[in-house]
Amino acid sequence: MSGLCREVITLQLGHYSNFVGTHWWNLQEASLCYDSDGSPEELQSDVMFREGVTLGGQVTYTPRLIAMDVKGSLQTLREEGILYEAEKNASAHSWKGQMVTHKHTPSTKNSFLQDLDKLDDGEILADNDFHSSQQAQHSGAVAIATVNSSLEHSKKTYSLEGSVRVWSDFLRLHLHPRTISVIHEYNHEGESGRLEAFGQGEALCKGPVLEELEDRLHFFTEECDYLQGFQVLCDLSDGFSGLGSKVTEMLQDSYGGRGILTWGLSPVSHPNMTPVKEHCHLLNVALGMVHMANSSSFFCPLTLKGGLGPRPNASPVFPHLNYDPSIWYHSSSLLALALDTMTVPYRLRQHSTPMWQMADALAVSGKKVVSAYGAIPFPVDHGTYLSDALDAFTDGLPWKPLSACPEQGNGRCYGQSVTLRGLDEQSLVRPQVPGRQPPSELDYYSNGEDILSSYIQSHYPGSSMAVQTVSSASKLTPPFPQIFNKSMGPQGLLHQHVPTKAVVPPVVGVPVLTSLQSSPALGPWLSELYTAASRLDPRRIAPSFLTHDLEHSDLHEALEQLRVLAQCYRNDSSGMRNSSSSSDDD
Repeated sequence: MSGLCREVITLQLGHYSNFVGTHWWNLQEASLCYDSDGSPEELQSDVMFREGVTLGGQVTYTPRLIAMDVKGSLQTLREEGILYEAEKNASAHSWKGQMVTHKHTPSTKNSFLQDLDKLDDGEILADNDFHSSQQAQHSGAVAIATVNSSLEHSKKTYSLEGSVRVWSDFLRLHLHPRTISVIHEYNHEGESGRLEAFGQGEALCKGPVLEELEDRLHFFTEECDYLQGFQVLCDLSDGFSGLGSKVTEMLQDSYGGRGILTWGLSPVSHPNMTPVKEHCHLLNVALGMVHMANSSSFFCPLTLKGGLGPRPNASPVFPHLNYDPSIWYHSSSLLALALDTMTVPYRLRQHSTPMWQMADALAVSGKKVVSAYGAIPFPVDHGTYLSDALDAFTDGLPWKPLSACPEQGNGRCYGQSVTLRGLDEQSLVRPQVPGRQPPSELDYYSNGEDILSSYIQSHYPGSSMAVQTVSSASKLTPPFPQIFNKSMGPQGLLHQHVPTKAVVPPVVGVPVLTSLQSSPALGPWLSELYTAASRLDPRRIAPSFLTHDLEHSDLHEALEQLRVLAQCYRNDSSGMRNSSSSSDDD
């Protein structure tokens, strides 16, 4: 994996962010490629991964990642990992006095983690359920059921819906010892000692937690040659929103000029929800969005909720999926698939778009909040073409909201980044037949990007956009949930006739279409959030919310910034180009 590489450091702040991040890193690990035939992959894994060597001489390949969570959130995962156990053993305690050992019963591992342990121990599983990649030693990660070709796939699948308690229950790869950072001041379980309020998260960045984070950042940044920026995944509805606000502010102050792309994550539901907690979550969302948008290159909420207010609509329906949005293991997998596609532009091996350039094109005139949309999967019938799939959507665009912000449908947009992955050249462009009229106007274009651009321009005439197509699909390997219905084939293409047999091959790849938008639709959406949050008085409904130096005046100031931000998206003079504007002035 040689050549110029613009590295990215990822930060995951909070439990749901680590759910999404775990799925995302599993997708990256499944696509790792060390081909020796001179045909590199379209995406450059070195952007996200780092290479290292243990004292024993083993080459490791681990995520360039800092993952923060609270005490009790790891379950069976060891905070320091197992890759560098030789170093740890070499620096054994020098204490010669009496020692007392305390033992506790380890958490029970699910079937997937048990099989991982067997592979780590060098055991061969029966019936070829798994096979190790030729590069397992190099990658430093156990390569499980890696898809080496479209015809080779593991026979074993898992149904982990009832056994996934935390994000490490479905983590495929090993992590660097400096990756996981546990916040011991707060608990993952129980009713007390929870990180629930914005001010609690802010206060964490004033002591040992901040010092440890800075130390880990220095470790990862100092080994980067061309650091392009930071990818921040942060829980939006609990106290991690306050921590994320301070972390992005620190990144902006310490690494000016680098891209800071922040994704605010929010699950559809939380366990043991009460009206008081619901109100606190709303205030956390409002405060976190304002502060993280101010200190990021752009800020994008990601959620499958129908809204971020007190009475959200139903979650989006994806026609070819059978998923339960209330199950974190399910919802986080869809957001990870979308994120895997939306981040393609700055991970390309050739002709990549740096983070800062991508952000500048979207955050027009300081409008730093953007919204996400996705078609998961992008529905293409087997044996048809991109133009057929697009023309089938006669009533609107093919994607659904991934930020709880519906499109207005009036063709107005400040900036847009559209990415399609998972369709090869044979599926993108219909071959021309001499003397025969093409069935679609889109068939006159000679490449997939022009086809997609023309289609989107018909819905957003004159708007500024960047369009990217990548032929490689997101590779799905166990334990990605099998939430696809029988209409989908193994490579994610749709069967024209649904198979009737009881057992169908698992889906191992899926085409995805995403759009990141800065548009006037965000104006009323932000206004609705401002109105809902302004009606709440934390001094009356949740006095504990105003603690740790967060005062009522701070809340009022942040809500005023949210109101002003919402108004910015109603000003059509700020960089938006629309073909209808000239006729409006006549």
